[in-house]
Amino acid sequence: MADSDLVHVVDDDVDVRKSLGFLLATADFAVRLHESATAFLSTATGNIDGCIVTDVRMPGIDGIELLRQLRASGHRIPVIVMTGHADVALAVQAMKEGASDFIEKPFDDEMLIEAIRSALANRNQVNAAHPQSAEIRGRLSNLSERERQVLDGLVSGLPNKTIAYDLGISPRTVEIHRANVMSKMGASSLSHLVRMALIVESRP
Repeated sequence: MADSDLVHVVDDDVDVRKSLGFLLATADFAVRLHESATAFLSTATGNIDGCIVTDVRMPGIDGIELLRQLRASGHRIPVIVMTGHADVALAVQAMKEGASDFIEKPFDDEMLIEAIRSALANRNQVNAAHPQSAEIRGRLSNLSERERQVLDGLVSGLPNKTIAYDLGISPRTVEIHRANVMSKMGASSLSHLVRMALIVESRP
């Protein structure tokens, strides 16, 4: 097993660590389990291979602070953040801090495995230019004004109810607009949608 296929699981919940360790081992990844971000950082002295899967909420150094410390130290290892349904705002913040993906719990096992494979396959392109930037702008131009407002709310990390309140529409209507936005943008998940929006946002 190459070091490049190594997955670091950083989570303070021992049951989560063990179950993820088992899942990833059966998917043929090499796995290292860390009980906290502090424990992980204490071992991260040289170049860190593979990728990291971490919970966004942890005592002490949380997932976002872990990201910041890694980036500040010059580490470009891809980081996938696991988040509870109510933590979308934190997940969006993590994406802005450089996370490669976020996954809402409870998640499908195969979804996590695919996210890890994708992160490992694309890790050398973290700082590369985004050739799809123009294509994303084209998709954005197809959104109605209301759909764009809903997208802005999602990228700000707001839940549907808050977006509905701000726009003076029902949460159900927000869900319909959100589904339309996902379809028109060709987004497979909320994290994919946020990532596309951040790509064009970072390139005025």
